[in-house]
Amino acid sequence: MRQDGEWHAALGADSPLRRILPHFHVRRQQQEMAAQVAGWLAEGGVGLVEAGTGTGKSFAYLLPALLCERKVLISTASRALQDQILDKDIPVLAQAWSSPRRVVRLKGRSNYLCPFRLQRALAEGVAPRLARDLLVVADWAGRTGEGDIAELSALPESSPVWPLVTSTRDNCLGSDCPEFARCPVIAARKRALEADVVVVNHHLLLADLALRVESRGDLLPRVDAVIIDEAHQLADLAGQYFGQHLSSHQLLEWARDSRQALLAAARDDAELGLPARLEQHIEHWLAQGQQLPGGESRWEWPSFPVQVLTASLRQVASEAAQLESTLQSLREFSKELEQCAGRGEQLTGLLEFFLKPESEPSAVRWLERRGRGLLLHASPIDLGPLLRGELFARNATTILVSATLRVGGDFGALEARLGLVEGEPSPQHFVADSPFDYTCQALLYLPPQMPEPASPQFTAACIEAAIPVIEASGGRCFFLFTSHRALREAAVELPQRLDFPILVQGSMPRARLLDAFRRAGNAVLLGAASFWEGVDVQGETLSCVIIDKLPFANPGDPVLRAYHRHCAAVGGDPFRDLQLPQAVIALRQGVGRLIRSESDRGVLTICDPRLLNKGYGRIFLRSLPPIPVVQDIAAVREFWRGGAGS
Repeated sequence: MRQDGEWHAALGADSPLRRILPHFHVRRQQQEMAAQVAGWLAEGGVGLVEAGTGTGKSFAYLLPALLCERKVLISTASRALQDQILDKDIPVLAQAWSSPRRVVRLKGRSNYLCPFRLQRALAEGVAPRLARDLLVVADWAGRTGEGDIAELSALPESSPVWPLVTSTRDNCLGSDCPEFARCPVIAARKRALEADVVVVNHHLLLADLALRVESRGDLLPRVDAVIIDEAHQLADLAGQYFGQHLSSHQLLEWARDSRQALLAAARDDAELGLPARLEQHIEHWLAQGQQLPGGESRWEWPSFPVQVLTASLRQVASEAAQLESTLQSLREFSKELEQCAGRGEQLTGLLEFFLKPESEPSAVRWLERRGRGLLLHASPIDLGPLLRGELFARNATTILVSATLRVGGDFGALEARLGLVEGEPSPQHFVADSPFDYTCQALLYLPPQMPEPASPQFTAACIEAAIPVIEASGGRCFFLFTSHRALREAAVELPQRLDFPILVQGSMPRARLLDAFRRAGNAVLLGAASFWEGVDVQGETLSCVIIDKLPFANPGDPVLRAYHRHCAAVGGDPFRDLQLPQAVIALRQGVGRLIRSESDRGVLTICDPRLLNKGYGRIFLRSLPPIPVVQDIAAVREFWRGGAGS
């Protein structure tokens, strides 16, 4: 099925979907997008699709993938979206068209039970606080079909028992594992090899690309076509996978696995003491990391103030070298010792790399503090050649889809970041505008006389401007912030000024917070980064979105500074080419929370005066849906009384 007319019929008034979905809407944009995706799947190439909110983009790319004769990989931004596609969307489409295509999900290794590590944990014992959880896992292991740990809802994902009964690329014994024949990871990959459509998330897709770049095998089957949903996240995530990376978790896990391997081989006390000494030095390094000043979480490496960590990291490297040398001398005694020796060789090499003066100008080195853990990264500044070679040139068809790919109506900024502006393949574009009538369904209120965002009084002024908007909207509001500091200030002030329920990000898990918001019916939810995208609240429950300021990235971020230096060095403008496009996409995502269906109505408020008093403000406004703009709070009240709002 390739002709436009056929796709208009498939998703039109007589669509088979009408038998299954009583509220199915015919959307011209969805029909046209499906026809375009089907054409690319048949003919090949790189396609960029911006599909506005309400297009029905999932069906528009899933149906062509189900009806074509190509092997297709679909990558989503999160496991939640992956589950929605597998558990809701594809079953509906497959039923409507009686599709015989085999569709499977594939997750990363850590999402599957490792029978070998489970048996070892049961035999060697665990800390008393983990014993109950371990028995729950053991009971489930005898019943599970696929070994996907998401099946076991009785244990939270955060349970510390999971790392003991799942594997990583580092500690997996591969074909030498005594449980290889019943390994859930191997079984899942076998199902993916035999499937017609494989659904993964971006993290697994990028981990696979990174392994291929390093010539260390692959995680995913070869396919004819790749469809990437929520593709606006791709470039930022790619920087986390390419290059060199070392974490305190990797080091600690290697030390613990080495101790267990030495114990199993009945080695002497002197050898058994080496992993314990290494753990002590790693813990000292972590303790120093917790004492780094300020509220930052990323620093250039090594630079002030993180150079204080280099001496303790050298001690870690020295102890790691001793342990690795011992393991190498014992590697013939067992497969576990051999595997630990190989891991040690890799980790000591990474330690040496990060302790040497920087010698690679095309990469940025940085330290990240994540909870108690520390991570060292050396990420390539220019990801374009890697993505072009391993993603776009490798597959006959690559389609990138998102509600937000353009800046000021142009795909150029995205193409530059993804390396699609040089050489082949040359991308094609398609835009499916939102079917929503924003001119009637929404209003954009820009509060007058706001101070500049750099002013110490800005957050207080933002709260003052927001209160009458929230009152006029009867609560039912997302108040989105660009910083946790501003969010905390509002969390203190608003409960004293408003009678609506105030829900604050961080007070409970996100899913529970959203459930509480929906149940309340008139709540005000205060959120930061994780609520700007990937949240869908339809209906009157969410009728107002307030954004404090334009979401420019932190200029002090070490990775951003490195990108800026590189951009300037090749003759670019870091603000125009990097900061502005990223901020526009982030703002568009936040705005996208407001109108989620044809019947929704709502008020969008952006408190940042730069939208009107800076030249680049026009780019932001031009990138938003066609919402009427007002600066009088009376217009907001009139909108809720049923007036035109203008």
